[in-house]
Amino acid sequence: MSNTSPDFGKIFSLANEHALITGGGTGLGLAMAQCFVAAGARVTIVGRRPEPLQAACKELGANAAYLAVDITDPAHVATLISEAESKNGPLTILVNNAGVHLKKPAAVTSDAEFQSVIQTHLFAAFSLSREASKGMLERGHGSILFTASMTSFIGMTQVVAYSAAKSAYLGVVRALAAEWSSKGVRVNAIAPGWIQSEMLEKALAGDTARRAKIISRTPMDRMGEPHDIGWAAVYLCSPAAKFVTGVVLPIDGGASIGF
Repeated sequence: MSNTSPDFGKIFSLANEHALITGGGTGLGLAMAQCFVAAGARVTIVGRRPEPLQAACKELGANAAYLAVDITDPAHVATLISEAESKNGPLTILVNNAGVHLKKPAAVTSDAEFQSVIQTHLFAAFSLSREASKGMLERGHGSILFTASMTSFIGMTQVVAYSAAKSAYLGVVRALAAEWSSKGVRVNAIAPGWIQSEMLEKALAGDTARRAKIISRTPMDRMGEPHDIGWAAVYLCSPAAKFVTGVVLPIDGGASIGF
């Protein structure tokens, strides 16, 4: 065992790393981008709308770039990684964060609506992970992170498609971690609890009973903040977590274990 004291600054540093974050222009994706930049990484944020991406990059500074791409279109996936690398160098971190929310009773959720949610969350995330892994595996260094959810663990009404996608993430994370970790590519997930964000506000709009239920089952008696997710993402992608793979880390104020 080494007697050398660990360098705290380096062990949590993302210097010389390049992170691509889908859904990175707003909400949790932007919070993760902010924390990654603060930890020294270069970031490429991806989304469908150029305007919020441009505004986010202006805020993030010189170490940020953006790509306005629809990741649900398979034609874009093959070129997205190379375009990001042309802006910020070899990709070492992928954060699969892009998503859509559908709040609707299961009995009236159409096949097309169900498929759309699955396509955005699951198929697109797997396709990007597959493409990103090629360079990471060749270099023997990389970290892939999925944004899971409380619906990965517990049943919730009116979000059957979202629940299916987020539950499937757990299997994808474990399978990819088992396949790639020995080759230097770690795969993990964060499961945010109820975090103040634009998507959450839309989901809870006009539903005071649902909001009250969320707070009542969260032992910390409040919702989280976006940077709570960002700092957890930094940890999982940093050298501090070099022996962590295949895990899903709840950042939820205790909601997954609360009563």
